Parts: sequence; C-alpha cells; structure tokens
Amino acid sequence: MKKIILLFSCLLLGCITLAAQSVTWSARSSKIQNGLYSVEITAVIPSGWHIYDLEDYDGGPNPTVLTFNLPKGAEAVGELSVSKEPVKYYDDIFEMEIGYWDGTVTFTQQVAYKGKSAKASVDAEWMMCNDTSCSPPQEEQIKVTLGSGEAALSSQAAPLSSSSPRSLWALIIEAILWGFAALLTPCVFPMVPMTVSFFLKGSENKARGKFRALMYGLFIVALYTVPIAAIIIITRLVGGDAVTADIFNWLATHWIPNILFFIVFMVFAASFFGAFEIVLPSKLVNSSDAQSDKRKGLGGVFFLALTLVLVSFSCTGPIVGSVLIKSTSGEFWTPIITMFAFSLAFALPFALLALFPSLMQKLPKSGGWLNSVKVVLGFIEVALGFKFLSVADQVYHWGILDREVYLAIWIVCFTLLGFYLLGKLKFKYDSELKYISVGRLALAIADFAFVVYMIPGMWGAPLKALSGYLPPMQTQDFVLGRYAPEGNDTAERTYQAGERKYSDFLTLPLELDGYFDLEEAKAAAEESGKPIFLDFTGHGCVNCREMEARVWSDERVLNLLRNEFVICALYTDDKKVVDEADWVITPAGKVLKTLGKINSHYALTEFGVNAQPYYVLMTPDGQPISERGYDLSAERFAAWLESAL
Repeated sequence: MKKIILLFSCLLLGCITLAAQSVTWSARSSKIQNGLYSVEITAVIPSGWHIYDLEDYDGGPNPTVLTFNLPKGAEAVGELSVSKEPVKYYDDIFEMEIGYWDGTVTFTQQVAYKGKSAKASVDAEWMMCNDTSCSPPQEEQIKVTLGSGEAALSSQAAPLSSSSPRSLWALIIEAILWGFAALLTPCVFPMVPMTVSFFLKGSENKARGKFRALMYGLFIVALYTVPIAAIIIITRLVGGDAVTADIFNWLATHWIPNILFFIVFMVFAASFFGAFEIVLPSKLVNSSDAQSDKRKGLGGVFFLALTLVLVSFSCTGPIVGSVLIKSTSGEFWTPIITMFAFSLAFALPFALLALFPSLMQKLPKSGGWLNSVKVVLGFIEVALGFKFLSVADQVYHWGILDREVYLAIWIVCFTLLGFYLLGKLKFKYDSELKYISVGRLALAIADFAFVVYMIPGMWGAPLKALSGYLPPMQTQDFVLGRYAPEGNDTAERTYQAGERKYSDFLTLPLELDGYFDLEEAKAAAEESGKPIFLDFTGHGCVNCREMEARVWSDERVLNLLRNEFVICALYTDDKKVVDEADWVITPAGKVLKTLGKINSHYALTEFGVNAQPYYVLMTPDGQPISERGYDLSAERFAAWLESAL
C-alpha cells in the first residue's frame, strides 16, 4: 500500500509539474489563393526553456517533429518554413552541434486543397529543456480547418476537456479532499461499524473476502459516478453538444436552480446546526439494508454499498453538488472525472476496512466530536451557499449582493466559526467542552487568519486567493484609491455608460476600456489598426474571475491589454433580452433572444467551445489568429498576447 501511495504521489507531482511548464501550441489557416492555403503552427515556449530544432540527431536529443494529417484531396506543397533560425551551439554531453528555439516560433506549411471546409490536424512532438534539466518527450495534437480561412482550435481545447491540464488536476485534487472530508460527517462515520460487522461474517475465506471488499469499493464508486455519466451521455446522444451545453448553462446560471441550490444549502446548514434532522425515507433505507442481509453474494455487497450511499446522502449531497457545479461548464469528461475522484477517495477507507476489519479497533469512537464536525460544515455550507445567490444576482443584474455585502457575510460567518472553535458558541447537541485541544486551536488560528485576510477586501483589496468565489470588483461601491497600476492615469473610462452597446449593465475588470458587441469591436479595431482580444466569459464563471485577478492584473499583461488590443467581452450567461433586430435563429429554427444564448451559440458554432474562460486573438477585420483557454501563468499569457503583435 505504501508503494502504491508513493507511486501515485510521484505520478501526480510529475503531471502537475509538466502541466506547469509546457509549450503552448496554436494553429491557424489562411487562404493564399483559390485552392492554396497557408497553415501556421505557433509554439510559445516558457521563459528559460527551449525546444530543439527539426534536425534528426542520431544519438542526440529528441528533435521537434510536426506531422500533418491532411483530409482527403489535400497535399503539402513545398517545404516547411520556420519564422526564425535556430540557435546553434556545441553540446559537450552529446558531443555534437545542436540547434534550438526559445521564445515564440512559427512553422508554416502551404497546403493545396480545393474541397469544402474540412478538419486537419498536426501532431507535434518535442522535448523541452533548460540549463539544468529536460522534460520527458511530449506530444500534442493541434487542430486546424482548411477551406474556410478560419483558425481552428488551439491545443488548449484538447479532446478530453476544455479545461487546461492544471485546471483539471486542481479539480481532481479538490474532489479527492472533499471525498476524504465526507468521511468525517456524522451521517457517514456511523456506517463504519456496519461495514466491519458485515465483512467479519465472511472473513474465514480470505480470497473471497478480498474479492467482496474490492467489489464493495467498486460499487460505491459506481453508485456515485455512473448516474452522472449516464445523464451526460443521454443528453449528448439526444441533442448533441449544443443541448448538453444548454442544460449545463441553465443549471449553472439560471435563477431557478441557483436559488434552489442556495435554499438547499441554507436548509442543510440549519440541519447541521441542530434545528432539525434530515433523513431519507426509512422505508427506502430499510429496504436496501434488508436486501444486504438477505443476499450473501455480490448482491448483498451491492445493497450494503447502496445503503451507505443513501444513508450518507444527507451529508454528502451538498458536497457532491459543490464538486459537480464547480466542474461543469458544458464539458463532457470533467464532471465524470471529478465525481470519480470524489467517490474513489470516499470509498477507499471503507474498502480497506472491508479488507482488514481489525483496523476498526484503531479508529476513534463516535461521540460529541462528530457534532462539532457537523457544525463546522454548517458554517461552511452558509458561506458556500451564497455563491449560488451571487451567480443569479450577477446574471440577472439584481444588485442585491455586491462584493462588499458578500464579503461582510463571509467575514461574519467565519468569525462566528472561530468563536465556535474556541468554545464561545454552543449548539443544541454539543458536548461540554472543558478545554481547547491543540488541533482545535490550530483550526481557530487558521480561521481567524482567513478573516483578517478578507477584511481589507471591504475597501477594495483584490483578495486574489478568493477571486473565483467573490463577485467582481466592478460591483463594489467603494474602492480605496481605485485599482490601477502605479503611475498609470489611463484607467479612466473613456466613454459614458450606455454609449456602447450593453455598456449600461456590463463592465470590464480592472477599469479596462472595451466593448461587449463584436461588430462594434471590429469597427474600433479597423479604425485603430489594433488586433482584437475576444474574451468569452460569464458572470458565474469562477475561472474567469481567477484569470482576471491573477493574470490580467499582471503589469505586463495589463499594459498589453490596455494599450495594444481592442477588448471585446462576450458574456455567455447573461439573461438580458436584446433588441429583436439582434435575435439569432439557429439552423434548427430556434430563436435566441438573450445576450448570453447568442454569445454562447457563437462560441460553439465558430470555435467549438462551450466552456469559459476562452480567449481568441483576431485581426482588426475579425479573422482569428490564435486561441487559448484557462491558464494561470501570467508569463505564458503575456507571451501569447505578444505573439499576435
């Protein structure tokens, strides 16, 4: 078991490290003349790193290899050209002269093609090194479209998910932590003795006992994961990507589910505080429990797993909801993978107890400490529940939960949690607390430190660590000194609200100047000669707020956005009904009337994406240059922006 944990840790660390330092690839095609296209593949290499050139080094490092997969009827014309010559040096280790590129390099291949619009792809293989080490050889498939002159998806929109690798791993790790946290809830912990007693009955046959224990863990994972996967697959089969995106967009942004989730979280919080007890119908639980007693084979194991899932639902339900809502942005694999990670972490201890029932003797006995866990979860439920209300408030422009109001609620909530941890507050089912344990004191210190961190936010501090959970800075009435780079006096808005389309209810972060309608942005870009920075964003997009607070606020990035680009933000979840002249009719005959649906339809049909944030750099006349998704590296983002200039 120790070897397995060590191996998993090494693999996880390796994947995260690799994702943090990786080449960003993008592709575009442009029409040269009838039947002839130019395909450009651009690599943005992290600072301090380099990739080797195209030459095949026998006994040396792995060269960069680009393999073009062209549609039927297309063929490459001429040689592959490169935007700059490689840097040559003599390598003492390989004892040969080697060439490499750093910074940004573009590869261009002319392609003859006379057919209709068709998809092509380029398989990139490379090895990345710095002065001290090298990464393992890496691969990436970059998609491009021939026949339309439009840029295709960059490598950020990989087939697995439109989340970046770092974003996906962060969701997986968070889901695993939630899975372990769920084990300490008072609904789950009492199920431990039932599990042990069930598997003690058949522990004489060790081989059979191990198999049943393994299946027990597998059934728990399946009961959490399969229903989610089934819902996603069915909606995808019935209506395709557009229907799936619409369903997830509705769940994530419409006021009905958000208000419902808010109420559910408040009800669960009240239950955790001791106001009442939430239980599933006893008939349902008893029926499942009875079936586990009757069936001695795998059927009994399955019904025991079902009993565990049903009984624990009153505590794990909000946690499962938090995991799913955070991971669903119209994507296919991400919610399935994150739910699998949650259920795996949740099932692992039960599977181990089923394998080794004697471990039960080493576990702490249930008691008053479980109610303390329940109360702590109650405070967290209150804080997290307001996120759903905040999303509805922003999407529908109600203006009832501005940033300072939201922060005030969190500050009060976590202050009360700190007093509870110190024993200054007591709830209905709390045991007498004669003294404070070291662990409880440590939690109180961490909690009050978090409160102190939030307080400056009441005067406009960025609070970057919470940027994904807080309403945007634009909703705050009072910001001390107004957020702008030192010495920069161009942050003043250069237009009055309402002069530009939708600017009477939409704003850009960091006092940036921009547009909310692509046609207006194109007109401004052609007049100024600047490229367009197109931002597909959303009011309820957590990752969008993180990008704005951590990446856009970087001085280098902010100066580029402010001075070198025409910014156009397209909100994909705004519920504002636009003028009838701007309505869009889909090929299926559906009339799109709201700004969010129109922008979401444009993102899906033109760029094949239904998740935010997603960024597109365009020429002044609106031709895509390069595309990029969620990535919290300000350095890579700035290099990507500069590559378009």
